[in-house]
Amino acid sequence: MKSFQISKIKPFFISVLFFNSSINAQNNSNAETFYKHDKYLSSDKLEGRFPGTKGNNDAASYIKKYFKKYGLKEFNQSYYQPFKVFVKEGINKVKSDSVTTQNVVGYIEGSDDKLKNEFIVIGAHYDHWGWGGAGSSSKKKEAVEIHNGADDNASGVAALLSILEEVSKSSVKPKRSIIFISFSGEEEGLVGSKYFVSHLPVEKSAVKVMLNMDMVGRLNTEKQLYMGGAGTFPNGIELMKKLQENSGLNPVIHAGDVGGSDHVSFYKSSISAVGFHTGGHPQYHTPEDDIDLINIDGGALVVKYIYNALVQIANYQESLYFIKQD
Repeated sequence: MKSFQISKIKPFFISVLFFNSSINAQNNSNAETFYKHDKYLSSDKLEGRFPGTKGNNDAASYIKKYFKKYGLKEFNQSYYQPFKVFVKEGINKVKSDSVTTQNVVGYIEGSDDKLKNEFIVIGAHYDHWGWGGAGSSSKKKEAVEIHNGADDNASGVAALLSILEEVSKSSVKPKRSIIFISFSGEEEGLVGSKYFVSHLPVEKSAVKVMLNMDMVGRLNTEKQLYMGGAGTFPNGIELMKKLQENSGLNPVIHAGDVGGSDHVSFYKSSISAVGFHTGGHPQYHTPEDDIDLINIDGGALVVKYIYNALVQIANYQESLYFIKQD
């Protein structure tokens, strides 16, 4: 009897260990990918990614490289959507009050013959405050130093590219089409997202939900992932609560409270929109927002959660429509 029990128990423990090691390996892989992207985008080499600068353009080129690598299709034969940003005098010796920058955009076509004509948008802005200075919104205007923006918002772009990689590796493609976009000009007043919403590459009625990631790199000890706008599409709150199970996160879910990042541009245009972030901190809009303060393992958990949300929404059985919130 004793030997029988051991023979039954041992394979069970082996399978549990194998399962746990597989989960850990996946989390470690996501963490490494998240770190790789955040580290590059927040490096001194990119000098804070201010619109119109070489660092901003290099960031766009980096994002474009991965959009192409993971098989995103282009709109209008380009991954770039150029536009102009008006900037304040004294920010980063910008010689003109108007500079050209670009959103980086691509899409994956849905697998369902009918639902592929509907689009889910997932995005994150890649611009930041460059060297700061008197005309910027730096919290330390006297410090003319590189504002690397590791959390704001290299972390959001790192999550975007990590999610894109997961989608590209999946053998089962989502039913609806998914637009991946990285905005520029967010710090200047949501300029890139406003431009995109005003110049959509598809019919506005076909854009069903927008998911936005802005500052998702500083998961706290309570593991709280904040989100606003979960009630802007049918059963959104219920979905986000369901996804909490086995996520390792404690989502703080708001039906409204849409917030102040790029998803607001969609919400104001009556498109369902959810914004994700891991909370504020003293390094916000200062030169101290660097990679060494990023919670890499936390970033991997956030990536997994939002990836699951994206796939669930892209495969929604019921109709998706806008629900206005206070």
